[in-house]
Amino acid sequence: MLEHHQLNSGESTLDIRIALPTGRLSTTHALVFVHGLPRAQGLGRQAAALLPQLAEHVANESGWTVATGTLSGVGASTGTFSPTRWLADLGVLIDFLAAEDRGISLAGFGIGGSLALRYAANHDDIRGVATFAAPAHVERWAGPPQAFHDLVKLAGVVSDTNDLLDPATLSNELLALDPLGAIAMIPPRRLLIGHGTDDLEVPSSEARELVAAADGRAELRMIQSAGHQLRADPRMVATLLGWLDRHR
Repeated sequence: MLEHHQLNSGESTLDIRIALPTGRLSTTHALVFVHGLPRAQGLGRQAAALLPQLAEHVANESGWTVATGTLSGVGASTGTFSPTRWLADLGVLIDFLAAEDRGISLAGFGIGGSLALRYAANHDDIRGVATFAAPAHVERWAGPPQAFHDLVKLAGVVSDTNDLLDPATLSNELLALDPLGAIAMIPPRRLLIGHGTDDLEVPSSEARELVAAADGRAELRMIQSAGHQLRADPRMVATLLGWLDRHR
């Protein structure tokens, strides 16, 4: 069953979907999917595409409650992207889930994985984090400040250009995610790092750097011949379900 909610986050209204497992007792475990930021023109609005269906599938197979939403500037959510805004949006969604006393873990895709690591580093109540195709070096992924600013506008995650931060501030907020520093703060909580061996956007070597930064205390799953888009890869889904089954 897929519930639909709208939550207020600052000046944004977030569009949220929550999948409850069918035919199972209500679970005390919840997983939040965190979408990334596509680099192609106009695709930012579709950054969370397929995640509601994936949430339903994972909920039914795992018995977990699975939530996903579109953060500011994405999908039906209002507002404009910034890393700090997205962290605040994620907090609003997590607080909504936590109101029913669920233990919460995060699964992030692409830059959403970097966002999930930073949020968990700052919040000890997050029980675990799984990342898929997440960059260890956001500065490499984004490029120079002006290039990243242009990327955000190209992706279309800007409701009002007056709300978009200037290039230097936007870049500094992104750098503050510091995935390598963040992941070092998460153990002994559970960590899963998944990555495609043929990822052309984020080199697979960065997955190993993340594991090393966690002092080796993370599960590493390299998905052979997979590229950057892992959401629809059945091997990624099987990897995630196995991690959830061990993470009770």
